Amino acid sequence: MRTRLSARLALWLDLIRWNRPAGWLLLLWPTLAALWLAAGGWPGWHLFGVFVAGTVLMRSAGCCVNDVADRDFDRHVKRTAQRPVTSGRVSVKEALALGAGLALLAFALVLTTTPAAVAWSFVALAVTVAYPFAKRLVAMPQAVLGVAFSLGMPMAFAAVHGGRPDAGPWWSLMPAWGWVLWTGNLAWVLAYDTEYAMVDRDDDLKIGIRTSALTLGRADVAAVMGFYALFLALWGGVGAWLGLGAAYAAGWAAALAQVGWHFRLIRERTREGCFAAFRANHWVGASLFAGLALDLALRQP
Repeated sequence: MRTRLSARLALWLDLIRWNRPAGWLLLLWPTLAALWLAAGGWPGWHLFGVFVAGTVLMRSAGCCVNDVADRDFDRHVKRTAQRPVTSGRVSVKEALALGAGLALLAFALVLTTTPAAVAWSFVALAVTVAYPFAKRLVAMPQAVLGVAFSLGMPMAFAAVHGGRPDAGPWWSLMPAWGWVLWTGNLAWVLAYDTEYAMVDRDDDLKIGIRTSALTLGRADVAAVMGFYALFLALWGGVGAWLGLGAAYAAGWAAALAQVGWHFRLIRERTREGCFAAFRANHWVGASLFAGLALDLALRQP
């Protein structure tokens, strides 16, 4: 019995990509950056724990939904053919039940914050569920993923400010400059998820799904670098407007240096280079967050 349970747990962990944390780290860094900016520094253990755990749980739930929706496509792609749902080792019903359970745990965490954050969580859930099906309808489904991976930012502002007596409607709690950062983050997702799509370009063309790599064609590398440029320009501009100092500038410069390295990885469009660039992207976000957190910490009295 114990052996059977261990085998099942191993399959579930594979389903949610537990041993591949790059996905939830890409979601985590901009969310924590928004949380730090909303709080003006360290947000406290409660909100920190809610957003870290909630990020991991919701990304894991999203993997369950994604693998169920893509199971018929994934069996034709070498990289994804052995995913638990695609290979039949985990049933559709089991994967959806696991995803629902993880989403409910994340929702229970959000309930400990503010009604405004709870309202945003419904928007985030809707986009998370919709994303896997965007590949059938949208020429650049990576933009839908960008929205999904950026909704932790307004949630963070809602969790910090939603409980104030003078707080406005739940959708208005992030300031205009926060939405500029949100737009920049959307551009970053377009950059790294296009790199990811470049890995499977040939397989995706055969099976007939839509991706930004196919839509952009030979302009893919230039577009990726353009998305990176917009991301860094918007985050750098907001940092300057907010008066952030040397620590944030150092984090921004480290992110810029990594983007230059990513160009070297993807310019020949090899599977190995594009996949390496995608997997390393969380360090870009980590650099920006580390610079921001240090900058805000140095300003504390």
